[in-house]
Amino acid sequence: MKDVRSDMQEKSPVPDHPENSNAQQSGKSITIKCAIALALALFVWMLPTPDNLTPEGHRLLALLTLVVILWVTEAIPIGITALFVGGGMIMFGIVDRNEAWTPYANSAVMFVLMIIMFGVVLNEVGLARRLMYYLLKFAGTRVKRLSFILAVGCTMMATVFHDATVTVIMVFAFVPVFMGMGFKPGDGHKLPKFFIILIPMAASAGGFGTLLGGGRNPLSLEILYQYSDGAITISFLKYLVIQFPIAFVTAVATWGILWVFFRPEEKELEGVKMDYPGPMETRELGVLIVFTLTFVLWFMGDITGWHVSVPAVLAMIGFCAPGWVSFKTICDKFPWESWIVFGAGVSLGMAMLQTGAGMFLAESFLPVLSGKSAFVTFYGIGLFGSFLSSLMSNSAAVALTLPITLPMSDMMGLSPTTVALLAPITTSFIMLVIGCPPTIIAYSSGYFTQIEFIKIAVPWCLILLLVATAAVLFYWPLLGFI
Repeated sequence: MKDVRSDMQEKSPVPDHPENSNAQQSGKSITIKCAIALALALFVWMLPTPDNLTPEGHRLLALLTLVVILWVTEAIPIGITALFVGGGMIMFGIVDRNEAWTPYANSAVMFVLMIIMFGVVLNEVGLARRLMYYLLKFAGTRVKRLSFILAVGCTMMATVFHDATVTVIMVFAFVPVFMGMGFKPGDGHKLPKFFIILIPMAASAGGFGTLLGGGRNPLSLEILYQYSDGAITISFLKYLVIQFPIAFVTAVATWGILWVFFRPEEKELEGVKMDYPGPMETRELGVLIVFTLTFVLWFMGDITGWHVSVPAVLAMIGFCAPGWVSFKTICDKFPWESWIVFGAGVSLGMAMLQTGAGMFLAESFLPVLSGKSAFVTFYGIGLFGSFLSSLMSNSAAVALTLPITLPMSDMMGLSPTTVALLAPITTSFIMLVIGCPPTIIAYSSGYFTQIEFIKIAVPWCLILLLVATAAVLFYWPLLGFI
């Protein structure tokens, strides 16, 4: 069997994002896609502005229509479309120049930048390769077994660690293996697509499992606390009992959905035989220590009061100052285009909050659920949260929807606690690449296009919303929760 270890050492773990999806399109195809996107955007623009929508919000929805279609079709490089988001919002008077561009470098975006850099570091010093060795030693090279263990592992880790961290570790571990097998980005091989899409989906599907998994979780409890004037509080342990078992179900469901809809033909990772990497080198051990201390600082966030980006900055200093990895190497291998796309998504999300476009969508859709069955109501609330989370951060989606859905719950005879704790679950399921850092990180590998992601993400999202709704109606009552 071919030993891919040497190939993995020679080839870059983060290939430049392929432009061939755009290059292979004919000029006619690109023109048609751009024309369709522009026509639909103009159609939205020319519609009468509703009374509960600001003119700026109306223009933003038109711009959003244009941008999403260009992103999905990849009619022009996604990085250029992402830059047009900021320029377009200034051009059409939606927000001022600072409000358009500042989100491209806000705390969340900079955190994602450094998390992706962590992946480059882990691979450069050999830790990603070492991790892959032990993973394959435990799970084997059978695709079915390996992918199942990977899915459950990513989801469970994401209940405690940031889903972006989990994704960057696993993606940077798997990409060198596929490169060593001859599966290059953009070549259309289904096997690497299957794994590289599975990782961010499984990680994202676990972020709600504990209060440590993501900012949307404590935010939901805080909004509920304020809404109830302090009458309703949920402890760390109670939250874990309510949510964590659901995360295990979403892990299995995520694997099952991809296995049914996107199963690769290969039964095994052929030719993969990784030798024992030997004792840890000094730089491996040093990076591992710094990485561990960074996790400790993240867990101590309530004590230090630091944003998660602060330990990430300290970690970058710890990686580079001793010379374990060159910052120039990190920059050379960093997928800048995908990071810019995430910044554009954050900018759009903040503009939706500022202009009232997000509130308009919520006020237009959620009242339609009034008078419907409990199943339809919970599923509908979840679907709307998932839709918004696909366009902005999940924390922003929670902050936008709960002030509307909580009063609705009282009017409809639903438990506000149930509605509040449903929000962090459903906003974990996204339908667009720009929806969360894990999908952006995986997309940066270049192994799949946005269209390919959407084809599997939409059924994944719709099915996992069924899982969440079933939890509300059947599991939570068993706990005496509703």
